[in-house]
Amino acid sequence: MSNIHTATNSMKKLSSYLHSLSQTPHRLRKRMLATWTPDQEFNQVRHRSGADMKRKLNWYDLVALGVGGMLGVGVFVTTGSVALHHSGPSVFISYIIAGISALLSSLCYTEFAVQVPVAGGAFSYLRLTFGEFSGYFAGANILLEYVFSNAAVARSFTEYLSIAFGENDPNVWRVEVHSLPKDYNMLDFPAVAVILILTLFLCHSTKESSMLNLIMTAFHVIFFGFIIIAGYCNGSAKNFVNPKGLAPFGVRGVLDGAAIVYFSYIGYDSASTMAEEVKDPFKNLPIGIVGSVLTTTLLYCLMSVSLCMMVPYNKISEKASFSIAFLRIGWSWASNLVGAGASLGIVASLLVAMLGQARYLCVIGRARLVPSWLAKVHPSTGTPLNATVFLGICTACIALFTELDIIIELISIGTLLVFYMVANALIYHRYVITGHTPTSHTLLFLFLLSLSALCFSIAWKFKQQWWGLVLFGGFMIAITAFYQHVVLNATTAQHAQQQHWSVPFMPWPPSMSIFLNVFLITTLKTLSFQRFAIWACLITIFYVLYGVHNTYEAEEIEMGGVSVGGDEVNSGVHNLQTKVEIQVH
Repeated sequence: MSNIHTATNSMKKLSSYLHSLSQTPHRLRKRMLATWTPDQEFNQVRHRSGADMKRKLNWYDLVALGVGGMLGVGVFVTTGSVALHHSGPSVFISYIIAGISALLSSLCYTEFAVQVPVAGGAFSYLRLTFGEFSGYFAGANILLEYVFSNAAVARSFTEYLSIAFGENDPNVWRVEVHSLPKDYNMLDFPAVAVILILTLFLCHSTKESSMLNLIMTAFHVIFFGFIIIAGYCNGSAKNFVNPKGLAPFGVRGVLDGAAIVYFSYIGYDSASTMAEEVKDPFKNLPIGIVGSVLTTTLLYCLMSVSLCMMVPYNKISEKASFSIAFLRIGWSWASNLVGAGASLGIVASLLVAMLGQARYLCVIGRARLVPSWLAKVHPSTGTPLNATVFLGICTACIALFTELDIIIELISIGTLLVFYMVANALIYHRYVITGHTPTSHTLLFLFLLSLSALCFSIAWKFKQQWWGLVLFGGFMIAITAFYQHVVLNATTAQHAQQQHWSVPFMPWPPSMSIFLNVFLITTLKTLSFQRFAIWACLITIFYVLYGVHNTYEAEEIEMGGVSVGGDEVNSGVHNLQTKVEIQVH
């Protein structure tokens, strides 16, 4: 009888799901552009996690989290490769360009984080502004970025740790399995071990995890200081001009390098995902987010200059580049020290990134776009336990098998796209939702701004005449100035009443962020766009087959008085609770 009962339930679930699929067009119309207000996001949606996350973090915790999240990734994973193949000694200029773009994006993140101090980061900001699907699309890309970059960084941990113990072969601690395909056949058990240990630690306490990161980051910065001073003392300025000058691959190589080293800035948005756990977010979030980006950019530039002074760019090792550089100047003991310090930095960056990725998934679970059990917060630890464990296992599985050099550009394109979307959302939110500027004016401005950036980028990529660059660059400046003039009087009075931190000199910072992000995206290789297109199709299919039905039933049926059998809406309750919000009150 139990088997019959189980089979009957299964048939009912299948029948219900098939009925839901038949309603897909109707449900997409209802949910794709559906938004929440900040008050709903902060209260009603947040309570779906059960217990609240605990507010224990200060501004210095956020700076340490941001710096710790970025430092281990950038210089130790991307610098050597970019200097060797793209930028040459001018790799520090690539870091400056990427840093400016990251700083502009961080300003956009900060205003949103102060207004809506919840754990969802870009997912929450875009869902509040442009609706459910855009938030989901950004959140899925951020999760891809986190999981794959964490796996890549964990494998780098193995390489540097082996050097710390005097081994020069980066694969010495990996197990080769000849029956597996190339690039998937070097099993990395130390990477898996460090991910699983950090996962267990993160399940225990956010504050204790933050304190551990603070200690590791302090040691890491001191260690960076040693590398910088040693490089300047033992290096030579001649290496900047030999063998082929400061920029051997030209300006184009510098900009291509900037797009790739943007991978190095993955981590600052982790600070915004901690907004729900920050004391006095109106004060601490701006200092924490912006301060971490500025500090990291400075250290990146000094470190890359130090590397290129020690070794000519064409002799830089693609893997474990700093350790090999010290070997080549005869400091074998320093090579081991660099391996140990880099391993520590990589652990710190993994800790922060895994902290952030769990909070993203937790908030996506609150929105019912993934199974809701991923949104649960453990009542005693105040951490998103299920999301932390689930993503930790996923990251460990990928780190075990996969050589991830081939997807660094895929990670960059996803990151740049999300930052581009957040910059657009800030302009729309500030001037349409908060400032009550006509929607058509702002949408037209955003369209023309993106179009001018795209035309400028295409002219650059395909080496068109210089007048095209001047024309489209000038057009971007002109339309931004005109839009600022049009909206200034309409929003000044209302904006003056706002008490929270906001981006200065609007709309220039987000406009420049949009322009730079589009430009950096177009410098990536065609293969990156092909891989990204496959990922975009997969997450869209998941939304159509699962996400939209789950949120429809949660928001429209459970809260809006909809009959499941007929999908009929009680219009009065529905209009009150689940209509698409154009205004944020």
